[in-house]
Amino acid sequence: MLALPEEFLHELRNRNEITSVVSGYVSLKRRGRTQVGLCPFHNEDTPSFTVYPDSESFYCFGCQVGGDVINFIRRIENLDYIDAVRFLAQRAGMDMPNDDTYDSSMRQLRMRIYEANREAARFFYAKLNSPEGKKGLDYLHSRNLSDKTITKFGLGFAPDSWSALTDYLINDKGFKPSELVEANLSMQSKKGSLIDRFRNRVMFPIIDLRGNVVAFGGRIMTDEKPKYLNTSDTPAFKKSYNLFALNKAKNSKSDKLILCEGYMDVIAIHQAGFDYAIATLGTALTPEQARIIKRYTNNVILCYDADEAGQKATSRAIEILRHEGLDIKVLTIPEGKDPDEFIRKHGENGYVRFKMLIEGTGTDVDYRLQKLRAGFDITTTDGKAKYMTACARVIAELYNPVERDLYESRLSEEFDVTKTEFKRLVEMIISGNNRRAKGKEFDKIKKQLVTQSDNDRTQKNGRLTRAQKAEEFLITYLFHNPDMVRTVYERLKPHKISEGLNRRLYETITQRVLDGQPSGYGDIAGEFTLEENSRIASMLSGYSPELYTPEVCRDYVDVILNEYDVVSPAQLSEQSNEDVQAYIESVRKQKMKKKPQ
Repeated sequence: MLALPEEFLHELRNRNEITSVVSGYVSLKRRGRTQVGLCPFHNEDTPSFTVYPDSESFYCFGCQVGGDVINFIRRIENLDYIDAVRFLAQRAGMDMPNDDTYDSSMRQLRMRIYEANREAARFFYAKLNSPEGKKGLDYLHSRNLSDKTITKFGLGFAPDSWSALTDYLINDKGFKPSELVEANLSMQSKKGSLIDRFRNRVMFPIIDLRGNVVAFGGRIMTDEKPKYLNTSDTPAFKKSYNLFALNKAKNSKSDKLILCEGYMDVIAIHQAGFDYAIATLGTALTPEQARIIKRYTNNVILCYDADEAGQKATSRAIEILRHEGLDIKVLTIPEGKDPDEFIRKHGENGYVRFKMLIEGTGTDVDYRLQKLRAGFDITTTDGKAKYMTACARVIAELYNPVERDLYESRLSEEFDVTKTEFKRLVEMIISGNNRRAKGKEFDKIKKQLVTQSDNDRTQKNGRLTRAQKAEEFLITYLFHNPDMVRTVYERLKPHKISEGLNRRLYETITQRVLDGQPSGYGDIAGEFTLEENSRIASMLSGYSPELYTPEVCRDYVDVILNEYDVVSPAQLSEQSNEDVQAYIESVRKQKMKKKPQ
């Protein structure tokens, strides 16, 4: 099989978001965070086919078929793995790589960059809490950040020195100068010496969804420019594919995300009690970031600064988010303040006041119409006509006919014009926009049933053992929380996982994270067969953030270790989900008894 580069597969999945691909074959309807429809692989009257954007997977509860976007194309188009990849590459306008494209040295370099960034983050954090970093700590305190918040986000301080970090990483940690330059932690001075990129700045580590420190943002504490200095793109980091604090916001119980402009805004909002704020990384929102956001929610609240630059950024973001089919609201901060200033101004009442702003947000269409209104003198006939025409252009961009009709009714009534004539104006604009044609129709939907059993999964009567069930829960948790892999791996080595698919899955996920590689489902799906991918998708289909917590994760590890230590494989009892939960309680009680009094 052709060894495909990680970068190529990552780009392929980003350009072929699973919901978009599947909806070309299946009529999907939103149900919470998932999309459901009639399964294309077996006949059914009640929808049991489910797409999970957050894990980039699909699973049918009727015929037990599942997998990632490549597996879906393999089944629906009856293709092998490489031909399915080629199909998706052609769909996204990408060229297939050649055999000699893959370079293992690049993987090693990415690992070294992750390691260097991790050591740099520790260095910055230590400096912040030393006499040398007092001015940085004082600055953060002056912005009303608590020590708990500073620790939670791993904030640090880059000393006012030409090469403090560079010298430390080379002399104490053994990194090569070339590795530090590739990581964008160091750079060549005009005289040819190696110097620190970040100096005399408060530091914000950027952490990806796997828990890797991939980049930094540094804020100057004076009025000097640039105010923020950010890591440039490296072999381990691309600004357009990352979002600040998404590693934390993804675990929120909220069904929405607040999208901000800056790090301080995000941190202030989190500290105020809203743990679902994120930000772009010193650049405007990109389509890639919008697609990432869509994996976690369909509801976005834009919370950009109220200045002119912030308003322009809001307009650009609305266009990008709308294109991805997201529902958008716009939060406007009173008195032209940014979110950080607003929350600090209201002190202890910051939570209540900010919550009121969130609850009072209008849609992106309301925002655009209000902004347009300021540019016309609607007291005159000419001004009113021009304003209504501008409004019609906005409404013509709406795909939902019901939404269009509501705005047409509201505006025609507000300005005392005939709705029929206003609606005709909107339709004229729509017909003149030359909208994109819908995707091509497919003549036939190929169906395939899975009949091969997975013998290593069950005992003779087909029920999972207690250890196997706990392993599935644990593996599902690690798929969604890769930042916990190192903690779990310290206690649970692969040889203590039961034989078969579970062990291979656990080994694959943990090794990829430890090697600094992506470990999402889409990243590993190609290493398993179609039938194995259906089994994996079945595991992922049961995931719920409310049930899969760090505490429960530790309980699953205890169950697996306890079974491994005291029970032979031949003696493993067959258990249901309820049996496993009861067993977890007994393990907890045993642990409590062993604790010293």
